[in-house]
Amino acid sequence: MSYRLSQLLLAMAVTMSLAACSHPADDQSAAAAFVDDHGVLRVPDRSPLRKELLVAPVELRTAPHAMVFPATVEADPARTANVLTPLTGRVAELKVGLGDHVTRNQLLAVIESGDMAQAYADVAKANDALALAKKALDRAHGVQQAGGSAVKDLEAAQSAYNQALAESGRAQARLRALSAEGATTPSRTINITAPVSGYVTALSVAPGTYANDPTAALMTIADLGTVWITAHVPEDEVGHIAKGQAVDATLSAYPDEVFHGRVSFVSPVLQSDTRRDMVRVAFANADGRLKPNMFAKASIAVPQPAQVFVPESALLMNNDNTTVFVEVSPWAFERRTVELSYDETAGVRVVKGLKGGDRVIVKGGVLLND
Repeated sequence: MSYRLSQLLLAMAVTMSLAACSHPADDQSAAAAFVDDHGVLRVPDRSPLRKELLVAPVELRTAPHAMVFPATVEADPARTANVLTPLTGRVAELKVGLGDHVTRNQLLAVIESGDMAQAYADVAKANDALALAKKALDRAHGVQQAGGSAVKDLEAAQSAYNQALAESGRAQARLRALSAEGATTPSRTINITAPVSGYVTALSVAPGTYANDPTAALMTIADLGTVWITAHVPEDEVGHIAKGQAVDATLSAYPDEVFHGRVSFVSPVLQSDTRRDMVRVAFANADGRLKPNMFAKASIAVPQPAQVFVPESALLMNNDNTTVFVEVSPWAFERRTVELSYDETAGVRVVKGLKGGDRVIVKGGVLLND
């Protein structure tokens, strides 16, 4: 039983006790206050209860229902970059450490690579071949103009020049891709720079070690200015969650603070091991208080169809049932059992027993609760 339900039952019990103490000693006088007509309680014209009872229509509301799920803080993958080396080699210098903040294009590491020296050599060879092919083409043009060369010789020289030009362009493009700063002086070193601004959240190399796999990340940089709080939603609850729903998140690190957001992503695929769906909410994190891997709870407001709400004062206990008095005609009432949903909204949500348009006693009903 929830704390709120316990409070409600206690208040109803106290009210019933007070009402019992206030009944007249004379049973005939009490009976004259209302008449039980085969389950319908009628309040006569001159009954003093007419001044004590307040009747009001039930309220129809579309109040959302909060569903709470465990969650964790994650870095936004769109703001996370794995730093790779374009070529294998030895880490000669490491300029940053785990947790450091870096800015875009900042030098992170220097790698000595024989493959880098080869790239410069390829450019030099391609440029030399291009220059030689250009001279051969110029001579072929001169000889052909003097009438001493066949057309096929000029065409061959032109083809050789075109191939040398293409090879030179390829070698220079490769060198530009490998050299982050566009350096042209022959060197064995590769300067690794930051592709984005952020924090170094993972580091897998140290000075003197070898980076032998160009597909393995040297380090990971994450921009934590915006992070995700990812809720883990069970399979049987996924159908209630949709993009745009309001979310209130609380974290173990800040239990007295609520972070407000909206669902920005619902994964189309469940996790195979947990059978849960990943529901993500983006939160601004300029102050860096939300740290990846923090534990959280995400309360998602799930829209509900219009439902009946009544004030708590309308509820009465009858044996083990919760009931209300419903007006069936002017100053005539019948007792009706209701099923309730106690949640965070004002009033009490009635899930069964009442409908829109019903009028109930919202004050003084305990005087009829004999």
